[in-house]
Amino acid sequence: MSGLAKFLEDEGLATTLIALVRKQAQDVGPPRALWVPFPLGRPFGVPGDAAFQTRVLKAALDLLERDSGPVLEDFPDDAPEDGIEDDGDGWVCPVSFPKPEAASEGERLDAVLAEIQELAPWYELSLGRRGRTTVGTSGLKPEAAARFIAHFTEDMATPSPLEGVAVADALRLASEDIKAYYFEAATAQPGAGSSKAVLLWFWFETQAALLIRALRDVCVTSEDPAVFDVGDFMLVDNLSDGPAPGAAPDQERT
Repeated sequence: MSGLAKFLEDEGLATTLIALVRKQAQDVGPPRALWVPFPLGRPFGVPGDAAFQTRVLKAALDLLERDSGPVLEDFPDDAPEDGIEDDGDGWVCPVSFPKPEAASEGERLDAVLAEIQELAPWYELSLGRRGRTTVGTSGLKPEAAARFIAHFTEDMATPSPLEGVAVADALRLASEDIKAYYFEAATAQPGAGSSKAVLLWFWFETQAALLIRALRDVCVTSEDPAVFDVGDFMLVDNLSDGPAPGAAPDQERT
């Protein structure tokens, strides 16, 4: 969107946008952008909070008063909590996985495929309850998406499995499909925990997260700028408190 905004401005149309990845907005330099410190996929904060969402929207529209740019402003507040109260024990996913540990490429893939299979009934329950899904943007089944990512982490010459789609875009879409599959399965039960609790469960209690982290580490070594960008800011959410599974105790979350 940052790049598109520049083209629209060249045609005489004033633009403003909301950026979830500050580094991308800094690098591209759109005419006007409001960076928000919210989870990816939630540019206006939590669902159902109309007052807060209106504040974000007005802050973005206020940037249209700036005649020249690029302008990048930071929204001053974090998003409110989802409004879901913990019961004292915290949110628990309906499926309990073994503690994630570092593993070889083949072992990690087998572990992710096992997780996907265990989550399948809960994903189907979620699909039936909601009547919709965000899984499928890549056109790959979750198992195929995981295999593609695992093979790429082992061999960066692995081609895109999607006809006419560049490998960088295929990696991004496959990763998003895996995350969406896990998130939807984990929240199949009504009254599930907050979005932060689900994010923490995914990033620090699943093998899929280790696979995506491994992909990130590989992508940022690529000489292909598009693949580098995928690893640099399109894969891993910015969670800051506590160590990643399998990491040294003093290693910060990424």
